Amino acid sequence: QVQLVESGGGLVQAGGSLRLSCTASGIIFSINGMAWYRQAPGKQREWVASIASGGSTSYTNSVKGRLTISRDNAKNTVHLQMNSLKPEDTAVYYCNAYRGVRNYWGQGTQVTVSS
Repeated sequence: QVQLVESGGGLVQAGGSLRLSCTASGIIFSINGMAWYRQAPGKQREWVASIASGGSTSYTNSVKGRLTISRDNAKNTVHLQMNSLKPEDTAVYYCNAYRGVRNYWGQGTQVTVSS
């Protein structure tokens, strides 16, 4: 049984920082790509950042230079360091594990950025 459990969300003022974490179980973590998505109220879920099994990273344009994705294969954990947060970053953030056609999702963690 695959489980992805996110943590670290919360309420922060604009310009502040948060660090999200996602711990996986039930998969061989090191061979899976990992990603973060987010869904704001009334909007579709959107991709935020990815880190491949080999460690290469990619980001959506709106977060480049502010958010950093990283992984710790020894702890089966992926992180999303979020700096210089903006009100438009407010959303539920979801952890995603992918390999081929397989996708697994966490339950989401709320991030709220106040202006």
